[in-house]
Amino acid sequence: MNLQGIVAVSGKPGLWKALAQNKNGYVLESLDALKTKLVANLSTAKLAALSEITIFGVDDDIKLTDVFEQMKSAASIPDAKADGKKLREFFFEVAPDHDEEKVYASDMKKIISWYQLLKDLPLFNEPDPALAPAEDAAAPVVKTPVAVEEVAESASGAAPKAKAKKATKKAE
Repeated sequence: MNLQGIVAVSGKPGLWKALAQNKNGYVLESLDALKTKLVANLSTAKLAALSEITIFGVDDDIKLTDVFEQMKSAASIPDAKADGKKLREFFFEVAPDHDEEKVYASDMKKIISWYQLLKDLPLFNEPDPALAPAEDAAAPVVKTPVAVEEVAESASGAAPKAKAKKATKKAE
């Protein structure tokens, strides 16, 4: 799943796609049907990339992408507004080693609502580009041959040279 460029903004509901960056922050577009645009100022807003978010686990933290993958294969997903007990039961199916004391019902509701937003998008089913370069690293690199004349011209110094600065004598 390709979650590159998808962020959560503190204080703003839903998920956002980063469109561009300026000197003050990011230009974002909401992933909901409204396609609202927002300029998130880096000095005031906190952005969290979905590809980097983890959930507290008993032994190790669990990546959000792993939880989403488990949610894809889940039989039924409860509503984000369901009660905490139902959400906890569901989370034991998709993330069995999450830490009960640190993962709150509000966190589970947020993750389910994010999943509901993302599941219909085409990027949710495409492969993660961060994993693709590791697979392509085994492929040989093919370099384009350089003509011998081009190498000879650059080695012979056919390119124009910079003029030396003239020394000026100061009047004494």
